[in-house]
Amino acid sequence: MVTANHVLAMLARHIGKGNGIGVRQLALQLGIEERQTRKLITDLRDEGHAICGTPAEGYFIAATPDELQHTCEFLRSRAMRSLMLESRLRKIPLADLLGQLHLPT
Repeated sequence: MVTANHVLAMLARHIGKGNGIGVRQLALQLGIEERQTRKLITDLRDEGHAICGTPAEGYFIAATPDELQHTCEFLRSRAMRSLMLESRLRKIPLADLLGQLHLPT
């Protein structure tokens, strides 16, 4: 059974943005499904490991604070896009969805 530690060991060979590995290739090397690979990456991030990546760059361990910052911005952008879609589907203003007070002016 492949664990998060197996993924971390594999990513130890992929330090820095220029050395990213795509989820498909990583999953193949680990012998697991892409979905399971993503879940294990999420588990590692939850534990505080600086695993960076975007679909264009693949996954890698941050070599610089800027690489980590870039991934954080990517993840925030993706999360905000998902919240925007939810607010439109529910027809709720985004500010209300985020729990901010809506005061009449």
